[in-house]
Amino acid sequence: MIRDVAGSYRRALQCTVQHYCGWQPSAAAIDALKAEGAWNNDWDASLELLRRHGAALPDRAALIDVFSDFYFGGDPEGDPSHWTGFIGDEPLLVDASFFATLSQRKVRWGFVSGAEPPSARFVLQQRLGLQDPPLIAMGDAPDKPDPTGLIRLAKALGANTEATRVAYLGDTVADVHTVVQARERWPEQQFVSLAVVPPHLQTAGQAKARTIYEQRLQEAGADLVLNNTEALLSWEGVMA
Repeated sequence: MIRDVAGSYRRALQCTVQHYCGWQPSAAAIDALKAEGAWNNDWDASLELLRRHGAALPDRAALIDVFSDFYFGGDPEGDPSHWTGFIGDEPLLVDASFFATLSQRKVRWGFVSGAEPPSARFVLQQRLGLQDPPLIAMGDAPDKPDPTGLIRLAKALGANTEATRVAYLGDTVADVHTVVQARERWPEQQFVSLAVVPPHLQTAGQAKARTIYEQRLQEAGADLVLNNTEALLSWEGVMA
């Protein structure tokens, strides 16, 4: 997890649902839906929340356009300097030195993201300054928790069944399920599920909700829940 999307993707989800039915789902309602492990795609999550609220379901393509207007506020394939949407409200949780440290420790890294390619490239290349980072984004593989993208990236980075361990860090139950399913599909390879609680649950007032969220990650199969993404550098799997 490299950016806080509470004020961007989640906000776009809330505003999209409200656009169609006048009701805005709470952060807790979104967390509960995501905890089911089947709603990693925010377009589908928007439709599901509308369905559960009893609202008439819009055409999916039309909903995607509405969501994109909120999130990008401009042409997703256009110049990012012209975007006026919520994507501008994404605090970074790591910086380029984080990845430099991983590389110095001979750890190969890459990204399996549910974000649209323009969004993923923008944060990785323009904001973090990473040069052509290995990336599987939306549309490059089936949505998580299908493990196809993770397995494809692992193989591209040189994973083999004899000498490597593949760790995947995510902040949703779907991320954990992706690792669990990768083990089932490629049992000879060692996969490790590392998880982290999203920033919006890491405030003092959210202690109870954070505990519940951590329990759900562990129940889903997470091997270890870290305090934050940078804590990965202290995990024994990447220590120098």
